[in-house]
Order: sequence, then structure tokens, then C-alpha cells
Amino acid sequence: MTTIAYITPNFTANAVRFIESLTSLYDVRLVVISQEPVELLPSWQQSRIFISREVPDVFDKWTLIKTLTDLQKITGPFHRILGATEQLQVPMAEARLAVGIPGMNTETALNFRDKARMKMLFNENKIPCARHALTHDLESALEFARKCPYPVVAKPVAGAGSQSTYRVSNDEEMLAAFSSLGHAVADGVIIEEFIQGEEFSLDTFMLNGKILGQTINHYYPTPLEAMTNPWIQWRVMLRKEHNGRAFDDIRKAGKKALDVLGMKTGLAHMEWFRRKDGSIAISEIAARPPGAQFTTLISRACDFDAIRAWARLMIYDEPVTTEIKYSSGAAYLRGQGHGCVSRVEGLDIVRSRYADIITDIRIPKPGQEKSASYEGEGYIILRHPDSKVVESALKDIVETVRVVLA
Repeated sequence: MTTIAYITPNFTANAVRFIESLTSLYDVRLVVISQEPVELLPSWQQSRIFISREVPDVFDKWTLIKTLTDLQKITGPFHRILGATEQLQVPMAEARLAVGIPGMNTETALNFRDKARMKMLFNENKIPCARHALTHDLESALEFARKCPYPVVAKPVAGAGSQSTYRVSNDEEMLAAFSSLGHAVADGVIIEEFIQGEEFSLDTFMLNGKILGQTINHYYPTPLEAMTNPWIQWRVMLRKEHNGRAFDDIRKAGKKALDVLGMKTGLAHMEWFRRKDGSIAISEIAARPPGAQFTTLISRACDFDAIRAWARLMIYDEPVTTEIKYSSGAAYLRGQGHGCVSRVEGLDIVRSRYADIITDIRIPKPGQEKSASYEGEGYIILRHPDSKVVESALKDIVETVRVVLA
């Protein structure tokens, strides 16, 4: 049997999906380490877990090292340590080194996690990215803004997604951003050019430094714009057409960036922009599977289970084939205002209109708290061979469905 440790802070819906894929592998003996009791998982899933451990802080490397060392007395050597949470990548790498488990090393994990370090490597290797500076105080941030005129973006060096990321249009907003970032300022704040253009992702499966497959998601609008404007209903499209040569420039730059950062085997999530003049700029890359239901979008477009494919890639070095057969898209259902979900309006209408192309749906539940993310409280995922059908349906969904908060 192959013993695998899966680490997650909480048993979110996304974590449950990853655990389900791992427990479906018949020759894997799964160990789960979390900050929550395993009893929160479905009973059938609990029965497939070999051992679980609840710990106070999965992000603390010493906690991971001690827990893994103690567990190995029961399980024998671990084959791999896996986790899909951004903030876990460095402590997991440090635990691998201490316990002697193969996988991504600490230097590589830091290259991905520390965005200032990442941008420095991009500059040294002439990889296209936004103009930027690492600051530790308001004065140096204001100095950068005088060289790179407003608007600019302010974000922590070890952020995740677009949370704690601010569009700054003047000195007063810069002061407000630094005040909101609080203690994160001591670790460093990246101030960078606000790029005018369209934002995309590039999600890449790699094995021993070789690209196995890639998919591109198009954001409507950018996550930062969605965060800044709470009324916006976010949409994402994975188009079959993006597999064409028009995106060769970002594929080439993306491969160079992954090589420079040290990516060998795994699924990397890169966010990038195409400016209005056609040029590209890489924003940042994460050495983990994407969130926001992107693995579902990949699965539906390529007609396979992307999470299970990632698990087999990480455990067995099994190649992944991403043949894009459909276009897929997600409409994120986002309540307006404050409070908890009271009701959802318009859902029956879109269900009747698009029953034949809806593949996945999560309906916001009455009493559910408002999400702090641009992903909102639920989503509807579609797929169809024609991109125009998916695009039109997504637009209709976000105009028709309304999550009412009270």
C-alpha cells in the first residue's frame, strides 16, 4: 500500500472533493491532518481514511513535522504529502525535508509563495510582468506611485487570490490600504502597476519539468474589479478556441516562468493579463491546483476528473491528457448588501432554460452567511461545444438569478 498524507486546515467543500478523489484510489492508504475533527466529514468518507489527526495549526511546520514523525511509527514511510491550500505549500515543503519525503522543496515553494521573490526572478529572467516594487512602509509606496502613476495595486507578499488586494487611486487610498493590511506590512507589500486589459488564468499540468497539458480561463471581469464592486456577478469562461495559436505567447512565457521558479511535477495556477496593446504580463503563479471551481471547469471541458488526474500525477507520476472537447463556464451567485441568504430568485427560470447544459450547481442556502469572496454564495457551471452558447447563457444567468440577503 502507498501511504499518502493529505493536509487541509478545514473540511470545506473543496477539501472534501480532494479527499474523495484520494480515497477512490484502491491502493492508497490515506492519512488526513486537519484543524477540524474528522467527524465533520461524511461517514462513508471517514470509513475510507486510514488515520486522521486533528492539530491546532496545520500551517506551523513544527506541528506538521512532529505529527508526521509520530504517524510514521504507525504507518511506515510516507510516499507523498499533499495539500491544495496556498498557505500550506511552504510548511509542507519544510516538513518533507525534515521527514525525508519526496516532493517540492522549500526553495521552490518559497519562489511561488513569496510574490516579491517571484517578481525578482521574473525580472532577472526577462519574463513579462507588471512594474512593481517591494515596500515596507507608506513612504516608499508613495515614492513608487510617483514613478508609476496611479492607479496601482497594493497586496501582501504572501497573499492568496484577490483578498487583501487593493486598487489604489491616490495617496489617501494608499494610506487606507496600508492601514487595512496591518501587520502584513512588516513582511512586505508589493506595489505594482494596475494593468488595463483582460485577465486570464493558465493552468498547467507538469511531470518532471515537461508540460502535459494546459487550459486557459477568461475572467469577466478581473477578480480585483469584482472585489471592488460588490454588485458585480463574476463569470469565468474556458473556451475551446483558447487552445489555438493566438495564445502561444503566454504558453511560452508561462513555461519559462515555471522553469525559473523550479516547478517539476504538479498542477500550477497562473494568473496573467493581456494589455489593450496585445502585450502580456504575468501577475503571479501558485504551485497548487486552482480554486474557485476551476478544476470543475477543466473537468467538464476536457471530459475527465481533473482532481483525480492531479492525485494520480502526484502519487504515481501518471501523465495527464487535457484534450479540450467542450467550452465550459461558471456564473458565481453573489448576494447584494449585508446579512445572510434569505432566498434565491430566478433560479427556476434559468434551470428550465439551460437544463441541458448545466453540469454542476450549488444553490445558496437560506441562512448562509454572505461570502467575503467575489465567488459569492453559490455557482452554476455549464458546458457546450459552442462557446457562444455558454457565453450567452452565463450572461443571462447573472442577469436573472438574484441572491437576496436579509
